[in-house]
This record gives sequence, C-alpha cells and structure tokens, in this order.
Amino acid sequence: MAARMKLKLKTVFVLYFMVSLMGLIYALMQLGQHCDCTEHDLPKDRAMSRLQEELYRLQGQIRQLEKMKQPEKQPPKSSLPTIFVITPTYVRLVQKAELTRLSQTFLHVPQLHWIVVEDSLHKTPLVTNFLMKSGLTYTHLHVPTAKERKLQEGDPSWLKPRGVEQRNEGLRWLREDRRTQPEEDSHQGVVYFADDDNTYSLQLFEEMRSTQRVSVWPVGLVGGMKFESPVVEGGKVVRFHTGWRPSRPFPMDMAGFAVSLKLVLANPDACFDGEAPMGFLESSLLKGLVTIDELEPKADNCTKVLVWHTRTEKPKMKREEALQVQGLGSDPAVEI
Repeated sequence: MAARMKLKLKTVFVLYFMVSLMGLIYALMQLGQHCDCTEHDLPKDRAMSRLQEELYRLQGQIRQLEKMKQPEKQPPKSSLPTIFVITPTYVRLVQKAELTRLSQTFLHVPQLHWIVVEDSLHKTPLVTNFLMKSGLTYTHLHVPTAKERKLQEGDPSWLKPRGVEQRNEGLRWLREDRRTQPEEDSHQGVVYFADDDNTYSLQLFEEMRSTQRVSVWPVGLVGGMKFESPVVEGGKVVRFHTGWRPSRPFPMDMAGFAVSLKLVLANPDACFDGEAPMGFLESSLLKGLVTIDELEPKADNCTKVLVWHTRTEKPKMKREEALQVQGLGSDPAVEI
C-alpha cells in the first residue's frame, strides 16, 4: 500500500507542476500585449478559470494524501539466532580463492558472524583487506600453530590434527566477547567450525540454526567414502556410518556438527585437544559437551548431504619457477 501511495503522490505532484507551468507560460504570453477583441479574451478567461479550478483540486488531493501518509516503521531487530562460524586459515597460493568462495556463500546467510583465525604470528595484509571488503560481519584473529604440531612439506594431511589452536582461539574469543554482553539474547546462537576448503549448501545453515545442544548431519566425500553419517532410528542417533574406527566416541568429520552457543558458554573448559590421536579431534571437544543419545539429527534425519569435504588441487608452479630463474616471473605485487 505504501508503494501505491508513493506512486499516487508522485503523479499528483507532476500534474501540479504541469498546471502551474502552463499558468506561468500563459501569464508571460500576455505581458506587453494589447488586444481590443473581447471575443478573444472570453475563451482565454475560461481556460484560465478551468486551470485554476484544476490547480485547487490537485492542491486539495495533496493535502488529503499527506494526512493519510503513515510514518515508515523501523525494521524489527532480527529474532534469528546468530550463527558463529569459526574458520582456520593459513598462507598458501589458493588461500584467497578459498576464502572468496566461502565468503560468497556466507553472504547469502542471514545473521552470520564469521570468525576467521589465521595460523600466523600476526594478521596478514591479504586476509585483513579481504575481510574489510567482504561485506560480512566478522572478527579477525590470529594464533600460530605450535612448531611440533606443524605439518612438514610432504607430510600427509592426516598425520597431525590441523587448525587446533585456531579453533580454540575462536572459542576463547566467543566466551570473552559474550561475557561482556549481559543481554539475554547475547547467549543465543550456534557455533560451527567451517574449514575454508569445504563446500556448503545454504540449507545447511538453516538446518543448524535451531540447534539446542549439538546437531549432526552427513558429510560427503570424506573418509575415503561417498559420505559419512550418523545413523538415525526413531529420531535418535544410534550409531555412525563410517569406514574407519567406528568405535571412536564421535566418529564424525568437523563439518558434520554444530554446537549451541549456550552449551559452549556453559562449559568454559571444552576445547579441542591437539594431542588427541588421529581421528579423535572432534571427539575431544564433543565428549565434554554431549552424549550420543542427546545428538540432534538434522538434514531429514541424516538422509541428505548438505556439506562436502572438497579440496582444491595444489597448483603446479613449474613454469612459474622456470621463469623466475630467468627473472621473468609474475609480478609479485599482483595479489592472487
């Protein structure tokens, strides 16, 4: 209705302007002219009279519409729980490409706060500038991985747990930040750990938003399988579909669960254990928060895959390296 009223007001103002302009033009035409023919004056007087009547009518309509016009209401504050997404990241050739793809997914998710934690002694210019231009609500943190836990060149990705210090730093920031905000709704929200090389369906974020304690769902292309998933019977998680060590307390991928912010705040010591055996990193956090019986299956009782454990192929730089030897390498000032 507001749009129709605005359109009508605009039409009235245009007509008002045209009538006023016509009257002004007519008056200017009469200046300096003398005419003895009263038969010519009569039609002009009638025309002026009709124009004045139309002008008065339009002025009345404008006053009436101004009375009817309602003040615009301020949009209500969103009642959606905030999704806090913690993403570890580190310097590599594909870093900006990965962050770009992920951020442009997040732009479509309402009430999302992105916590990006660099594996670095300091914040890098690339990530700093990227986040400033991202259009997202974000927090930029940094903490280096302990030297003894860093993967060396040629090490398989599964040899040591990655992103431990960065995820724990994100949890630490959340707890401190929420403590300084006493409002009741500041404890409403969901915490999700999203690596920068995965692929996420928008539906996943709406599924996790209603998390009460810990919600779970399948993850595609992980563990050497088409997907890994909780198995649900009667609305409860009873076991896990996985090809490796199903006896683990929580044999799930990092992308396969979200935790209530209230639960995180109520358990200040809950964190990821960097010394956990291979494949037990997720369990090191979850075992202090929830039991299997308390898990909340999402994604149509864990029958839909909404996140995929994709990885970008490491670029081959043989030609670049050869050109650099000749002093013809790519301009290092160009950020990729």
